[in-house]
Amino acid sequence: MIPKRTVAMIEVTLAVIFWGASFIATKVALRDVLPITVVWLRFLLGVLILGIAVFVRGQSGIPQVKDLPYLALLGLIGITFHQWLQSTGLVTSQAGTTAWIVATTPIFMALMGLVFLREKLNGLQIAGIFLAFFGVILVVSGGEIRSIFSGQFGAPGDILILISAPNWALFSILSRRSLARFPATQMMFYVMISGWIFISILFFRSPGFGDIANLSVQGCLAISFLGIACSGLAYIFWYDGLQELQSAQAGTFLYLEPVVAVIVAFFMLNEPLLLVSLLGGGGILLGVYLVNRN
Repeated sequence: MIPKRTVAMIEVTLAVIFWGASFIATKVALRDVLPITVVWLRFLLGVLILGIAVFVRGQSGIPQVKDLPYLALLGLIGITFHQWLQSTGLVTSQAGTTAWIVATTPIFMALMGLVFLREKLNGLQIAGIFLAFFGVILVVSGGEIRSIFSGQFGAPGDILILISAPNWALFSILSRRSLARFPATQMMFYVMISGWIFISILFFRSPGFGDIANLSVQGCLAISFLGIACSGLAYIFWYDGLQELQSAQAGTFLYLEPVVAVIVAFFMLNEPLLLVSLLGGGGILLGVYLVNRN
């Protein structure tokens, strides 16, 4: 029989691999349909997968009325707005670049802890923050740091992706309250269905079902992977893993996410493996490590 700890490590690894590959799958789906269509279909499938998990685990039920506004807020921030930023940004941003930028999320969590929770940062952590931001500049500018001052800093989508990092950090901090009240899978189900309802408002104001008809076989496979693996199974695996592993131990697996994205993007999207991007990405990961090493 496989030890529970080993199973947890396998689950966490699969979750990170799924999330790393999600940027490439999104790029593939965006070849056929609009960003809002990708997000709507992805989380329709995600809601179904999490709903099945909640039912099987005996966690089904309706949250109390007093919890609905907060869950709706989490859905708006963590699902609707966050996924709109990333899917729209990926129209012009490279998948590898996106993954490196998203990897800075723990940096923004530390900064928000400093500003809103008055959590202290030591000198090494501050150095890590500056190192990570310098890594982002290298990755986005392709080493042409002077482009910052010429108004030609990276692709237009890079800005949206950069906004998504602090947005997810904000969602992570705010979701702690709900995680204290609900089992993790149940909480994500409530949050995801709230976010999907908000997405539906935007979806039906767009071409809607007419846009779905444009999906190719590759596009359908990409969205199926996004919905079933990335928005469904990955969350289940991740939170299951956290029940057996310490948060710090599970967190180290997240370093694999941009690495997976860069490798998969190289083989599936022919995105170049630039030395400057790898150096910048290394700076980002080292900076994140320095901030969270305690």
